[in-house]
Amino acid sequence: MHYNVVIVGSGITGSAIAMELSKYNISVALLEKENDVAMHTTKANSGIVHSGYDPKPGTKMAYLNVLGNQMIRELAPILNFHFNQIGSLVVGETAQDHKVINDLYDRGIKNGVPGLKILKTVREVHTLEPSLNPNIDYALYAPTCGVVSPWEMCLAFANTAVINGVSFINNCMVDDITKDGDVFHLNTTRGNIDADYVINAAGLGADDLYQALLKDNKDKSFVIKACKGEYYLLDKDQGTLVNRVIFQTPSSLGKGVLVSPTVHGNLIVGPDANFDVKSKNDTSNSTMSLDYVRKMASKTTSSIMFAANIRNFAGERATVEGFDDFIIEESPYVKGFINFAGIKSPGLTSAPAFGIEAVKLLEGSGLKLTKKNKFEYYRLPTFFSNMSLEEKRQALAQNPSYGQVICRCETVTEAEIINAMHQPIPATTIDAIKRRTNAGMGRCQGGFCGPKVFALIKEEFGLKYNEVYQDKEGSTICVCKTKKEDK
Repeated sequence: MHYNVVIVGSGITGSAIAMELSKYNISVALLEKENDVAMHTTKANSGIVHSGYDPKPGTKMAYLNVLGNQMIRELAPILNFHFNQIGSLVVGETAQDHKVINDLYDRGIKNGVPGLKILKTVREVHTLEPSLNPNIDYALYAPTCGVVSPWEMCLAFANTAVINGVSFINNCMVDDITKDGDVFHLNTTRGNIDADYVINAAGLGADDLYQALLKDNKDKSFVIKACKGEYYLLDKDQGTLVNRVIFQTPSSLGKGVLVSPTVHGNLIVGPDANFDVKSKNDTSNSTMSLDYVRKMASKTTSSIMFAANIRNFAGERATVEGFDDFIIEESPYVKGFINFAGIKSPGLTSAPAFGIEAVKLLEGSGLKLTKKNKFEYYRLPTFFSNMSLEEKRQALAQNPSYGQVICRCETVTEAEIINAMHQPIPATTIDAIKRRTNAGMGRCQGGFCGPKVFALIKEEFGLKYNEVYQDKEGSTICVCKTKKEDK
């Protein structure tokens, strides 16, 4: 298999780049070591579309954050992923907080963030957010901030890429990479793949891929360190506690513990910032970290009912020690190898703009790009629960299985689950169904609908009991029969 461009990694970065490159007359492959897109950092983050006041002016982060924010607001109605532009507040109460907030305002103006405003009295702040603690008397208001479903956005990008000709190759781990003349040779678990250009969007593994290519020049490469953040996800009866994304004044550890509604009506609280992690794949939760998140969130509002917690989770973001910006560049050592690395916050927001940067870098490296005559966006299906009454009637008339509710917490129907198995990038596991339909996202976290989804996957794909996975390859749910079948 030979492609003009191979993208390694189908998180939000790789998927956004794949979508943009699918507009051109070139052959592109999107490689993913897991069995689905958005399986690591993309699926486990705050889901915040940042306005762009935080990055230092003049950095790639600053430029791409503001551009990406604008692009998400434009793409959301086209691709039909969940996005709510609810605005944000950075809140404070001390003189030092006031200074930091003023500095953020100045940064935002330099970065071109529209609509910023400083709220300078308790009354102004609490008129917008009555549930905040009474001592909070100062805030930066950013109206362009929003919340998004990160895996939905990633899926929309990746599906768009596929319907426009990009080859999505999953379960494809790159074991080694070399370059011979003008051609890259990738040794993968799905066979050998050749490419004229390689885009490294491997997230937490981007340094491993780069070092594999550099071989003896490893000392010249960057090193990625994982920073883990842990979260509370609360039930929907807590989702209206605040109306906007509420940030604490940032510190050297990041933007602090936030409190925010999600696009699906829950409340999310977190994260902490822990660099002392066991590995790059450590997504375990700890009592110490969750207690810290809870303690810090109480400084924003003491009204959070943590007893309504329905799930805890952790995600890891890629950081490069000593480098406080995205690494987006062609390798100075290997022509045609382009790094998109160290993509931490605001990476999710910046992602749509990454594709534009990739085009510039590829053209600068010598790849001739001409636009296709035909390009189309893949529009995600509208959730049955979000349809109007008339739309529900029409859906039922066309497909009676819309009348069979599988997930009662989120009102997800059998038709939606079956349809998810036949998207351009099909859902083949229980969690893949969850990411596409929300089945299992509710209060019971799949306790009731999980077995039904299991049965639908088994039947639709003709699988054996031990071939239906929870999520990653090998995450078997049923390993053997405990009872004899009746004859």
